[in-house]
Amino acid sequence: MSMLEVKDLRVAYGKIEAVKGISFTVGQGEVVCLIGTNGAGKTTTLRTISGLIRPSSGEIWFEGKRIDAVPAHEIVMLGLAHSPEGRRIFPRLTVEENLLLGAFARNDHGAIKDDLQAAYELFPILGERSKQPAGTFSGGEQQMLAMGRAMMSRPKLLMLDEPSMGLSPIMMQLIMSTVKTLRSQGTTILLVEQNARAALKLADKGYVLEVGHIVLDGTGDELLVSDEVRKAYLGED
Repeated sequence: MSMLEVKDLRVAYGKIEAVKGISFTVGQGEVVCLIGTNGAGKTTTLRTISGLIRPSSGEIWFEGKRIDAVPAHEIVMLGLAHSPEGRRIFPRLTVEENLLLGAFARNDHGAIKDDLQAAYELFPILGERSKQPAGTFSGGEQQMLAMGRAMMSRPKLLMLDEPSMGLSPIMMQLIMSTVKTLRSQGTTILLVEQNARAALKLADKGYVLEVGHIVLDGTGDELLVSDEVRKAYLGED
């Protein structure tokens, strides 16, 4: 059974339909990526899965439980975390305070302390500057913080929305390396990423979205050598 199953999902903003009947699955332990141009419906899909937007029709199942009508905070408690596009950290709070907000639904205080240390081990800069206001961080450091905060809920499935956006090549490589590390530690990952090459190299499977439709799917390796993907998303002739 798939960990996450999206069935014929449709999402509209008023009269404009942003997601037009898409279906896909994420298996336990997999990295699955959604790629496509701006406006394809990728971010809307993640926001709908995490309960921030209600679908107009379709179904979302997580570990055998239907969640498309479940409130967002309860979805987090089920084990599904979302690191959003644009980081959305709290700039005036310290790094540590931002991280602890990721554990808002938990009351196992000893384990929260352990997970805080795990976040510092994953991203040493967070530990070195834990008392610093998060707003003083660079874009790449804020992305580390956003990912660390999402991991503080102990997710079974982590959704990452454009984690490499606006980052230098070196910082992008670090973030993608971290995604690899998280997978090796057993976290299932649904990745939305503009850098199609980097995402597909990591992905067990991928789905290509265009104006709200899935137009192509396959393993990461299959999509990397697909003529359509190479021309449209990898900048190759």
